[in-house]
Amino acid sequence: MKSPPQEFDAIVEASTLKDAIDSVGVLVDECKIRTSPEGLQIRAVDPANVGMVDLTLSAPAFESLNTDVGILGISWDRFEKVIGLANNGDLVHLDYDHKTRKLNVEINGLSYTLALIDPDSIRQEPEIPDLNLPADVTVEGSQIARGVKAADMVSDHIRLSVDDVEQSFSFSAEGDTDDVDLKLETDDLVALSSAAPADSLFSLDYLKDMNKAIPKDAEVTMELGEEFPIKLHFGFAEGHGQTTYMLAPRIQSD
Repeated sequence: MKSPPQEFDAIVEASTLKDAIDSVGVLVDECKIRTSPEGLQIRAVDPANVGMVDLTLSAPAFESLNTDVGILGISWDRFEKVIGLANNGDLVHLDYDHKTRKLNVEINGLSYTLALIDPDSIRQEPEIPDLNLPADVTVEGSQIARGVKAADMVSDHIRLSVDDVEQSFSFSAEGDTDDVDLKLETDDLVALSSAAPADSLFSLDYLKDMNKAIPKDAEVTMELGEEFPIKLHFGFAEGHGQTTYMLAPRIQSD
């Protein structure tokens, strides 16, 4: 299904839409929105094939949602700027016009007509690899922000590791002159389950971007392995929205 939906008419609170936009916009500037009566789904990968986002916004997240199955190609940069004109409590009305093939956006008296993009011209959606990662860690978003900020003081890479014996999780970074390590014990974590140790190095720039979209009070589950991609999952919109990020590791040669 590559054609737009026959009908797409949605009303959603601006804060919910902004959370979804932030999650996707940190990686791509255009994407496909798959519509269905169950909600919206976006899956996209950045141009370097390093970071991936998979987002769903289910029907209960909307004040109203009338749509069938289809695809809308969106310039995410332009869409983000339009929705940025809304206050968090505003309701945003989105309506696809089949005659003009444009998306009408209405926000508290403001009307904006957004030209859409041919979905075929947008990068192909990635397949999500089925990884059986041995370590699961759930931590508050504020702890991720703290670890990322600390690592950014010394390096452009960050190491995430799980000690399955101590049942602890660590952010660490090594710079030319300084090092930093943030170790979280069981009491600092929401949950930890590890059948084996995990240790991988990642580009800090990508994790910094992803961190911008993670609510500080969200419970974020991270799946980790030894030099494997990391998966990060968190919810928003009272659980009716779900974001999954996947980030490829930086493999170090001996």
